[in-house]
Amino acid sequence: MRLGGVVGVLAASCLVAGCAQGTGDSEEETSDASFDSNATLSGTVEVMGFGAGDEIATTRLDRAKKELGDAKVELVEGDLDIQQFLSSVASGKPPSLVYAERSQIGTFASRGAVVPLTDCIEGEGIDTSVFRKSALDEVTFDDEVYGIPEFNVVQLTQANADLLQQSGHTIDDVNGSDWDAVLQADKDMTKTQGGDLQTIGYDSKLPEFLPLWAKANGADLISADGRTAQLDDPEVVEALEWAVSVYDAQGGFGEVKALRDSADFFGDGNQFASGTLGAMPMEQWYVNVLNDVSPNAPMAFDTVRDEQGEPIAWASGSAWAIPKGSPDPEAACRMARVMTETDSWIAAAEARVAMRKKDGGLFTGILTANEDADEQIRAMAPTDGDDAWSQAVAAMYEANDHTFSMPANPAGDEFEQAWQDEVNKVLTGDKDPADALADAREAAQQALDEAWATWDEK
Repeated sequence: MRLGGVVGVLAASCLVAGCAQGTGDSEEETSDASFDSNATLSGTVEVMGFGAGDEIATTRLDRAKKELGDAKVELVEGDLDIQQFLSSVASGKPPSLVYAERSQIGTFASRGAVVPLTDCIEGEGIDTSVFRKSALDEVTFDDEVYGIPEFNVVQLTQANADLLQQSGHTIDDVNGSDWDAVLQADKDMTKTQGGDLQTIGYDSKLPEFLPLWAKANGADLISADGRTAQLDDPEVVEALEWAVSVYDAQGGFGEVKALRDSADFFGDGNQFASGTLGAMPMEQWYVNVLNDVSPNAPMAFDTVRDEQGEPIAWASGSAWAIPKGSPDPEAACRMARVMTETDSWIAAAEARVAMRKKDGGLFTGILTANEDADEQIRAMAPTDGDDAWSQAVAAMYEANDHTFSMPANPAGDEFEQAWQDEVNKVLTGDKDPADALADAREAAQQALDEAWATWDEK
């Protein structure tokens, strides 16, 4: 699940303004650390941003605690508070280890808040070859790895099979391979009563999924080196125009958002179970939610597809990083290794399989940034059955093999804020797509130029 959506306004504004840069006066660096996978460890590993809320987390955490020996683990529970983290680094009193969105790692690295992990990776014997390239790229800044990638998040096409059938459509009409077909299905599945929207035909999930639609149309929002904003690329503009037209066909974004927000999203009255949504792209973790709370909902699944019919997914996720001045870098590195190694993921998956079996439920797989772990876990989940849930799991793993990611850059949050703010202005009718994305490019490029200039001067 993306962490950025729950970051507080104050923290986000702090990151944009550049306050609490994370360099501080501390002279403690991990360069003095001696990383050795056979070393006996002690001390306390204070971890910021991570919570052990389910068996996937607790199983791996228990393994990490055993590997840490005499070192203790102390969790600062809750989503990462960026302001708190940067301030702790600036004051010289950082946590030992931080758990963050991969998209934040480049910004943290450029501001000196986290350190390169070259020695950590070598000393603890972390096999980076098992990590998915898109995930490793996202935590690699200026040719240095600054984070150990953990979960992977991708999107699937998720749909109500009954609404598709009743409107004369199939999952192929809403998987994105034909935008005209999606728009027609959207119109055919949309239902209103007394002028009020009752059923969302299709939700293109703006503003957050603009990068997905742009890439499906052949464009990237930012250059591969992370230095140039490409938000006003004609193919990005075209993607935004189409995604907005999906809402216009249903009375406008405001109508769709109001119905979307009223849904019992995590309950048995969710929009698919209640028949109030035809189809949408959505992160794969929602498959597990749906199977748990509404296993009898009439579902159909596929990957999201580009206009050539090929699977496509925008990969994001989490990562472990060691802050500048970490009081226990050796223990922090070992914990990051154990939390992401293949055996830990397998043990976590087995724990979930056992729990789902006990509850009479279905194991719908886990996506990680570790390709070896993914392949072994895939064998534990149903992927070859005729039922919708097996199709969902198969689509999830197919999507995971066709991902792209945003390159690490020193202005990640500012860049995202620039395009999301302007897309929201389009959705409210205050701007047209071309003008909005031109303004977004200007703001994003300014943020990139300033951030890169500061980094290049170091």
